[in-house]
Amino acid sequence: MTVTERGGEPAAGGVSHRGHPTGANRPSATASEAVERRRYLSVRGGEWAFAVVGLPFALLGGVYALAVLYAGALLSLTVVGLPFVVAALLGARRLGALHRWLAGRLLGEYVEAPAGLRRPVGVFARGRVVLSDPVAWRTLLYLVLRLPLGVLGFAAAVVLPLGCGWLVGFPLWVRVGDGARPAGPLDAVSVVLGLVVLSAVPGAVRALSGVNRRLARLLLGPGRAQRRVRELETARATLLADNTDRLRRLERDLHDGTQARLVALAITLSLAEDALTPPAGPDLGRLRTLVDRARGQTDDTITELRRLTRGIHPVALDGGLGEALPSLAATAPVPVALRLDLGERPHPVVERVVYFCAAELLTNIAKHSGARSAELTVRTADGRVRLSVRDDGRGGAAVGVGTGLTGLAERLAAVDGAIRVDSPPGGPTVVVAELPTRLP
Repeated sequence: MTVTERGGEPAAGGVSHRGHPTGANRPSATASEAVERRRYLSVRGGEWAFAVVGLPFALLGGVYALAVLYAGALLSLTVVGLPFVVAALLGARRLGALHRWLAGRLLGEYVEAPAGLRRPVGVFARGRVVLSDPVAWRTLLYLVLRLPLGVLGFAAAVVLPLGCGWLVGFPLWVRVGDGARPAGPLDAVSVVLGLVVLSAVPGAVRALSGVNRRLARLLLGPGRAQRRVRELETARATLLADNTDRLRRLERDLHDGTQARLVALAITLSLAEDALTPPAGPDLGRLRTLVDRARGQTDDTITELRRLTRGIHPVALDGGLGEALPSLAATAPVPVALRLDLGERPHPVVERVVYFCAAELLTNIAKHSGARSAELTVRTADGRVRLSVRDDGRGGAAVGVGTGLTGLAERLAAVDGAIRVDSPPGGPTVVVAELPTRLP
């Protein structure tokens, strides 16, 4: 039996899942090639505009950066050296904002603005902050690299097509001045060469636009540390809001549900006490009825409290994931094959996140996937916990499509974890969550 690749595409020389030979997929391959050709030839108007309009900005920024570096090196040993570099770095930040706007407006690459500079007390302290600002130095590097890219982009978008037009029209140009000149091999070569080079123009413009996008994303946005801090701040704010909502719901449920049940139980016990001491003696029949009612109210209250406290801290986690996950898999709505390789016990907070992720994923399988079976794997190695859940459902899951996976991604981000979803239409779906075993 030949193993097929994901999505039903057969391995080379094999048989597809429909039983047709590999050659039957040739029309789809031809269609995909046509799509690639159209994608190659199609260039957005913004990319052409960026190549043309971006040249003056590239020249301005490149000359500015080179002048700053040259003058800063010359003036570094003088009194005005450091103030000049400070002012130049502040100017580089403003030029970086201009280039971010240009890349977002024309290339569609919306680069997140980096965080603003701290403003400590004192002139020297502020100057030290500017001199140690990685954003300004990365912007200077961007301006230097943008200079040759701007020249190449203008050449690809303007100079190259003009040159191709001259080559294609070469037989005509030479006959404008000398009409008696006979046709020769050079005429055909010039026309063919012009058409060949002209066909490469869209690809060159697209390639240079891609390089400019990556360069802007790499050097004009916030640094990796700043992005990580923002992600953690967002995840922390999300978790705080989620915990606040949970506490409010818990308070409301305790007030409206459990408290009302306890009040009813207290009333029943008070009636039972009255039935014990009537003037004519205890009413045993009424007392028995009240005791049965009190027992039922007590059972309902205990059930309600268990339901409310289930999301606070699962009792099963007291013995670790090795005891909690088997009971979770045993109570799952679909059959679950469990594989555990727990070399070390993670931090309690990490255990709780892993447990709730597993519970949420198994619940999603039962609600949305239509799967008949699932597989849950948890491994700890090299200071990392890897949770993998696989099902044979209909697929199509993705982070951002629903609230379940998005909430898991936010919960994992709060503990420096990440989630990866592989769910092609038709399945299978594999969700992998990785996070550290210890918190910093």
